[in-house]
This record gives sequence, C-alpha cells and structure tokens, in this order.
Amino acid sequence: MSKFKKGGKRPTGAISTASLPDIVFMLLFFFMVATVLRTEDEKVQVTRPEASELYKIEKKHLIRYINIGTPMDKRYGSEPVIQLNDQFSQAFEVQDWILKERQTLSESEQSKMWVSLKVDQETKMGIVTSVKQELRQATALKVLYSATSRARTGTEE
Repeated sequence: MSKFKKGGKRPTGAISTASLPDIVFMLLFFFMVATVLRTEDEKVQVTRPEASELYKIEKKHLIRYINIGTPMDKRYGSEPVIQLNDQFSQAFEVQDWILKERQTLSESEQSKMWVSLKVDQETKMGIVTSVKQELRQATALKVLYSATSRARTGTEE
C-alpha cells in the first residue's frame, strides 16, 4: 500500500485578492502624478511664429504664460489683447500679476520663475513692448518667446 493517493482531486485554493486594492491605488497615484492638467483656457487666437533655434524647458511649473493676440470671441473686438490666466488685462496690470504668481511658488523658486510670451505673429510690437516694460519694472527678467519649430535654412559646410 502506498502512502500517496494518485487519483484524488484536491480542491484548488481561491486566488487571494488582498493586494488588489494596493495595485489599484498605485496605478491611480501614478496617473495622477504623470498627468498634466491645463490650468487656463486660451481666450485669444495665437498663431505662433516659426523659429529654428528652439529648446525645451524642463521645469514647466516655473513658467507663467502671457498670451497676446486677437480675442476668439468677437464681442471683445478685433484688436490684440493681453490674457493673464483666464482673463483679459491691460499692460499696467502685469506687475501685480507677476507679484501674485511669484507668491504661488516656494520661496527658493521665486527667483527662478520664467515668463513665456505667446504672441500672435500678426500682433504689432507696441503691445509687446509695453508688456516687456512692465515685466522689467516687476524684475521678471527671464522671458521666453513661444514659437513653432521650422527647419534650419542655409547650407552647412
């Protein structure tokens, strides 16, 4: 007589689901951290100019955007306007806006804040110059110009 039974079917154990909530929460946390949410709606139409010498900024949380272009809603006219966050503004409001935006950053990052100008290629330089003057007075000297990429022209020898 043998010690082991050969033909008997043993019932299989149930699959443990104890770690399933941990896995779900890890995935949820990953997607919450990896997803970038748009914080403002563009209310002006911006056709960015082309440039050949572009570089990408890594720390996007340090960038604040100023949009300048014609309003998408024709009720606001057809002249270029300045958009700060989600509202239309005047050039003299840029200094106060810069101070408020600096307060949203930690104290160590306030001096590292960049301002990106998204300007429509058909916009006259007068409004851009007035915004740049206000940025200088607010000591926001790190200014980026947003552009689309184009191929470099000319021959390389």
